[in-house]
Amino acid sequence: METAGSVDATRGADTPWRVMSRVEGLPLISGSGEARLLLRGEASLTLQVRYPKGVSSPPHAHRHESHVYVLSGRVRGTLGGEVVELGAGDAILHPAGVVHTVEALEDACWIEVKTPPEIVWS
Repeated sequence: METAGSVDATRGADTPWRVMSRVEGLPLISGSGEARLLLRGEASLTLQVRYPKGVSSPPHAHRHESHVYVLSGRVRGTLGGEVVELGAGDAILHPAGVVHTVEALEDACWIEVKTPPEIVWS
């Protein structure tokens, strides 16, 4: 991340992808994904996530709120027990404390904004 005066900016091509095999300490199902931190502020962080087709997260909840915007592919998830399918251009809110899952129906990529900023994957 660069800082130019008071402006923080990220050049995606220069931002490394990191293997994502766990979320909230629980292993991903049927493989692993990738994530890269794009921006981190005092009140939020923005990351880009990729799951290959078939990879899913186990049921989990966060202490933070997550806003998710799907860039490509299709995902199916549960949010508080309700099933939702999303594709490119769709968005969803994962409220703090609500159990949810995400499964890639196709290779999928999304932007996720977390507030307050917590890194809960590895």
